[in-house]
This record gives sequence, structure tokens and C-alpha cells, in this order.
Amino acid sequence: MEYLAQSTDPSPAHILCCECGVPISPNPANICVACLRSKVDISQGIPKQLSVSFCKQCQRYFQPPGTWVQCALESRELLALCLKKIKAPLSKVRLVDAGFVWTEPHSKRLKVKLTIQKEVMNGAILQQVFVVDYIIQSQMCGDCHRIEAKDFWKAVIQVRQKTLHKKTFYYLEQLILKYGMHQNTLRIKEIHDGLDFYYSSKQHAQKMVEFLQCTVPCRFKTSQRLISQDIHNNTCNYKSTFSVEIVPICKDNVVCLSPKLAQSLGNMNQICVCIRVTSVIHLIDPNTLQVADIDGSTFWSHPFNSLCHPKQLEEFIVMECSIVHHPKRSAGAGVISKKHTLGEVWVQKTSEMNTDKQYFCRTHLGHLLNPGDLVLGFVFYTITFLLAYINISSTRRFHSKLILLSCRQYQDFLEDLEEDEAIRKNVNIYRDATIPVESDTDDEGAPRISLAEMLEDLHISQDATGAEGASMMT
Repeated sequence: MEYLAQSTDPSPAHILCCECGVPISPNPANICVACLRSKVDISQGIPKQLSVSFCKQCQRYFQPPGTWVQCALESRELLALCLKKIKAPLSKVRLVDAGFVWTEPHSKRLKVKLTIQKEVMNGAILQQVFVVDYIIQSQMCGDCHRIEAKDFWKAVIQVRQKTLHKKTFYYLEQLILKYGMHQNTLRIKEIHDGLDFYYSSKQHAQKMVEFLQCTVPCRFKTSQRLISQDIHNNTCNYKSTFSVEIVPICKDNVVCLSPKLAQSLGNMNQICVCIRVTSVIHLIDPNTLQVADIDGSTFWSHPFNSLCHPKQLEEFIVMECSIVHHPKRSAGAGVISKKHTLGEVWVQKTSEMNTDKQYFCRTHLGHLLNPGDLVLGFVFYTITFLLAYINISSTRRFHSKLILLSCRQYQDFLEDLEEDEAIRKNVNIYRDATIPVESDTDDEGAPRISLAEMLEDLHISQDATGAEGASMMT
């Protein structure tokens, strides 16, 4: 006699569907999934096609009741905006999962795949997956509509600089381009002494004023004018004006400090040369190489102006140049520049070459000058201050290009930009593919912008394998 061993894991019992008679596992409704879905649609009441308003000008989507938000395609922000469109119907079911179905970016369609659950007959839980289509409709937002009107503005910033040369303005304009501070600007109007920036809200103008205070030494005043008033709601409509004044000092200006300010800067000489203007004014004493930085608040407390303007520059030729190795320092002297070399120079005007009249001076450019070089300088009776080293015997080519700006003075700004690495750090420089870059200095030893500083606009048409369009993976 043989015994049959019983299975320790008996198979679960099955029942027949009450609708179609298919064997199924027991469930509270005693109906198969196919029959249950044919009798109950848990997605009923949820719209399968909706529309989303999109502004082409500012690339924003409309979020009811009155907000426009910036969202990238297939981002979490855009998914949340789409789900809010069906928030009320979704409150009756349980949302399990939601995600985008890929569509062509130019198709004007967004597809969202939803997975929902809901309790149906006799406590049975049914899960369903479906797709909701969103049609993107073009609609201009209120801000862009006001921009197109061109005459609508709530705030204006009047930026002024009372100087003949606008080097500081050129530097400021490049900072605005780099950090995108012009995006909320309705329009920019150029006038004689500066620029006017128009904004649709006072908050955008205040943000711009704060940016100006952090980038250039300046001061500002605020005023507002009442446009309209509603006495019933106690609301007023104002137009605000911000008057921003930039310090009237530019690079290579010769300035005369007040005795009190010069003493506070470490017994510095009153006659100084401005070597750079960033968020502060950088000064150097050409007789001692002592340097000092003056911020905006200090300048307006002890204001000073430029003694000469660029049109007064005269051309000289260097006859003799010697380096001062151990210059004398007075008691309480401040910081000495390590980037400059003190030199004693004999120069002669190019217009007086047929005479024996020469000028003796001290300069902070001793490391650059050699006999026979041409220089520009200001003449103060018997004292000559050398300001800029140039060599007009050779033609220098600029191996970079900047966006925006155009005028004759802009060429001088390009030269300063090419020679000053500290200023180049705050400016976006793009490579000009038509001009090759070989080294950081040209044949005459003049400074040049390196290739490493111009990689932001570098476009590579071939991949690393060397063949155009070839695949990196095999």
C-alpha cells in the first residue's frame, strides 16, 4: 500500500466571475477586473482635454487666478500647474502616480499620464491609468502687454555720470549684461549724461538700484509723483523716480584729494592717479607707489574731481628711464603696490623735438617704459604725470568681441579691458572664431586676453573621435 504525500502549500481556491464565468481569485465584488472596469469608470468626471495659457514673449504659463510662472518643459513646476487644473475632480479619487508623456516641443501639446485608485463595489479597490491632454494656447500676459504699449511704466532710474569719458559706464553696462539685470527693463533711453531705465514695478527698480550700489560707487535719491487716487478704497497710483549719480572719476584720471582725506589714507600725496574704478575707486601715488581704495560713502563725504580730461593728453617720447629700487617712505605710509615699479623718466614732447626742452618726472610705470617709447601725459607747469603706456608703431588686434555698445571711446575701454585682468573677471568675453589666439602676449609683449578666458562661447563642431557626427560609443 502506498501513501500519497499531501502538498504543504495548497493552491488557493477560485471562484467564477458572476458576469462572465471566468475563474478568479475571491474579491469583495466577486467580479473579474475586466467586467468591473466595464461596469465602473473611476476616471469619470475627470476631463481628458484641457488648455493651458502660455505667453510667448516672457515664456511663462498662466496659473489661475492671476499669476504667471516660469516653468521648463516636463519640470515639476509645470506638472504641478497641470494637476491644479483638475484639482477638484482628483479630490474624489486617490492619485498614485503622475508623469509627462514625451511630445514634440513644437506640437503645442502636453500629455500627463495619471494613475488613480478608488474604492468601488463592496470595498473593492480599482486602479486605472489614463492620459490627460493639455493644449497650449498663446496669450500675452499683462506685463508683456504693457511693454508693447511702450509708454507704460511705474518706475524710472536715471543713471548719471558727470564726466567727459564714459569708461565707468561701459564697465557698468557689461556687468548688467553678465548678470541679466536688464531682463525686467521695459526700455532703456540714452541721454547726454547717462541712461534711463524704465520698469513696470517699483520693486524691479529697487533691485536695480541695489545692484548699482554693489558694483559702482554711487549715491541715489528717490521721489514719487501721484498719478491717481481712489478715495473709496484708499489706494493710490504713483510713479517713482530714482536718481543715481555715479562718481565723476574714470580710469587714468588725475585727481587732487583734500588734505584731510589724504591724511586718512596714510599720509598719501594729494595728487594721485586713478588706476581702476570697480565697486571702489583705486588710487595710486605715482611718486611713492602708495595705493588706496575709496568707497562711495567716503567719496561723497570728501568729494574730489578730475584735474584734467583726456583731451588734454599730450604725446611724449621717453629719452631716459631708470628704476628707483629703494624709494623713501614717510612715517605712517599706507600699502605699497607690488604690481608697479617706481621709475624716474626724462621725456620730451614730440611736438618739441627740434628743441632741447625736456621734462623730468616720476612714474608708477617704470616696469613698462624704455627709451624711445611713446607715452601720453598731462603737463602741470614743470611736472609731468605719465598715465598710459602705448606703442603706436605697431597695430594691435583684439582677439575678443563683446556684446552691445558702440562709440569711439569704446575702443579705449577695450584697451583697458585687455590690459587689466581684475576688470575682465566681471565681464563676459566671447571668442571671435575669425581671429586665432596663439598666446597670452603679442609680439611686442603687450598683454592679451588668453583663450582660457573666452571658453564660454566655444562651439565644437566635431566630437572627440575626430569625425563630424560620429558616435562616441561603439
